[in-house]
Amino acid sequence: MSVVLSAAATPAAPGLTLRPWCDGDADDLLEIYQDPVLRAWTRHPVTSRGEARAFVRRSRQGWAADRRFSFAVLEQAPAGERLVACVVLKEVRPGHPAAEVGYWTAAPARGRGVAPRAVDAVTGWAFTRFAAAGLTRMELFHQIDNPASCRVAEKSGYAFAEVMPARPPFPRDGHRHVRLRP
Repeated sequence: MSVVLSAAATPAAPGLTLRPWCDGDADDLLEIYQDPVLRAWTRHPVTSRGEARAFVRRSRQGWAADRRFSFAVLEQAPAGERLVACVVLKEVRPGHPAAEVGYWTAAPARGRGVAPRAVDAVTGWAFTRFAAAGLTRMELFHQIDNPASCRVAEKSGYAFAEVMPARPPFPRDGHRHVRLRP
């Protein structure tokens, strides 16, 4: 799990470092999940230190299985790097042309271009890393009542494809956005 990605700085935002989750992220993860907005949009909120450690453990298991790749997104801050987001590549299967990308952003990082830059970085990595396995399409799903996620999809090159009917884990209809390998 030595993969480290970067997302370029913009005039309004510093560069980002994306790397696999590590044990030292558990406390920051728990603090970020105190945000009620994040909890509302997340299927499995982190509410205890044990759940934070389990989140990190599941992330490592996904990497080991070579099917689910969860990245901690870090931003340079005056006191060093700080955790600002998560991007996960899901459902990677050899011979299957599509995979899914998901993400969340910590409250202080919202509206500053963190999510689109991080999603774009993971998408580019996925298309390169899994090209030989046949990956040609990435999909991003969000509930229809989440316009911020719609903007993230568009800013990171995911075109709107269709409205999807509600289905678990989504209680409301949603959007499917698609980005094709260049």
